[in-house]
Amino acid sequence: MTSLWDPIRIGRLNLGNRLFMAPMTRNRALPDGTPADIAATYYAQRASFGLIVTEGTQPSADGQGYMLTPGLHADEHVSGWRKVADAVHGAGGHIFIQLMHTGRRAHPDNTPHHRQPVAPSAFAANDMMGTPNGAQPVPEPRALTTEEVRQTVRDFAEAARRAVEAGADGVEIHGANGYLIQQFFAPNANTRTDAYGGSPENRARFAIEIARAIAAEIGADRTAIRLSPLGTGGGLDEGPEAKALYLHLIAELDKLGLAYLHILHHGDEDFLKAIRATWLQPLIVNRWGAAPEALDRDLRTGVADAVAVGKLAIANPDLVERLKTGAPLNPPRPESFFGGTEAGYTDYAALEETAAV
Repeated sequence: MTSLWDPIRIGRLNLGNRLFMAPMTRNRALPDGTPADIAATYYAQRASFGLIVTEGTQPSADGQGYMLTPGLHADEHVSGWRKVADAVHGAGGHIFIQLMHTGRRAHPDNTPHHRQPVAPSAFAANDMMGTPNGAQPVPEPRALTTEEVRQTVRDFAEAARRAVEAGADGVEIHGANGYLIQQFFAPNANTRTDAYGGSPENRARFAIEIARAIAAEIGADRTAIRLSPLGTGGGLDEGPEAKALYLHLIAELDKLGLAYLHILHHGDEDFLKAIRATWLQPLIVNRWGAAPEALDRDLRTGVADAVAVGKLAIANPDLVERLKTGAPLNPPRPESFFGGTEAGYTDYAALEETAAV
């Protein structure tokens, strides 16, 4: 029976365990999108996870939605991420950078150019968003032209090239949580009449083209994707064809030989099994709020090849050791999840520090 502590091959990496750190926005980058030096400490502290997936990182200035999120579309961003990758590798870990374009889930006050957000079609998300001027509703986006969609595909591939230049082991495409890629899947966010709208196959095209372009740029074995099938982030309704769309999408992605598929699971167990049957590469499952004692559930049943955790990884940089030894866990501090300094970021105690106290 597979356990959390069995090694696993992911792309070109041999990983020491099957407990992954999920991507989580922390809003602590510099104003120009460069990861702050403290990010290197934060990620290196968690190097014992089988794989670290970083916070969402915008592939272009238009891709930014939130305050103080990192980018990968300028030389200074590469330098900042190189410090992170070097720190993680120096601590014995492995790291994929998640590429995230927020699409309509954005506010101009948070971006360097203060332009209107972009999306598949001009429908506003059902969102409030923190800005330097307080919480505000996100505005109606501008629909991308067909050429701009194709340019966005190129932006993702260029950001992936920069990620590898910075020393990352690969990239994870963010196709989940109601952001741009998932907006293309949903009929209530995508009413396009070109090749990227209409049928489920057309609505899946953007995601497939991004994955194909990145795989061509850096190698399929360095390319992964995260999906949240049937999720409703930002007011999305994926409609009655959602399952057909996802099974088509996953089958097409499987042909590319990607490093892994990362599923944020929303509770439809039968559909998760259908995804498992369709996807032949390593499958990572992230269940909201999974109890520590149940983390190996999907490994035991064969549904997943690895599992990802979020808040537990924030609060416990040495979660691997704590779980192996049965040590108590640090409770997370939600008030410091987004923005701030070291507090709630790099100051969670490791086991040896707790023992010393």
